[in-house]
Amino acid sequence: MLLNICEIFYSLQGESTFSGLPCIFIRLSGCNLNCSWCDTRYAEEESFPMTFDQILKKIEPYNCTLIEITGGEPLLQKATPMLISMLLERHYQVLLETNGSFSIQHIPGPCIKIVDIKCPSSNESNSFLQENIQYLSKADEIKFVIGSLEDYEFAKAMIENELSGISQKKIHLSPVFSQISPEVLAQRMIEDNLHARLSLQQHKIIWTPDRRGV
Repeated sequence: MLLNICEIFYSLQGESTFSGLPCIFIRLSGCNLNCSWCDTRYAEEESFPMTFDQILKKIEPYNCTLIEITGGEPLLQKATPMLISMLLERHYQVLLETNGSFSIQHIPGPCIKIVDIKCPSSNESNSFLQENIQYLSKADEIKFVIGSLEDYEFAKAMIENELSGISQKKIHLSPVFSQISPEVLAQRMIEDNLHARLSLQQHKIIWTPDRRGV
């Protein structure tokens, strides 16, 4: 079984409730969306095929049990759920970051899904598959990438309505680097008593924002 891989690297988790933990990243190639603020556009073009065995040999030396499968959009490739199952069978803790435009219904249960709901400034706000909300487990997470106050109001409406049953600990508002001030976003969240958490992209604070492999 082959997967098209953009890159595999070892760093610290920069987002989600796992932020700050050492993590292996498997970035798959290809994406079905074209977000205006995309910071991994290279994943649409850079690609090399790897077998599951080759992937296992690549990640073994890192001596880390936390893995995130990301992209691009990892669910664009049909073999992704099989990779997740294989990693879970080998006792890895697996995170899947997905843009929410593909069904997560058949993703293996122990895998933690981090679903990115696109806001208006992404130009892809109609891409989210609403039925995915019913497939979220208590361990899964939601992320809104916020590039404007319009995005904030979009996220706020969803959080207060469609996502009212999701724990605020699992809903992240992440400001687009250099497009909206974290302070502005934080103040709005406080004023509105919004049941979500502010999540800064830790890797862009530690290293330069455009650095790869972190």
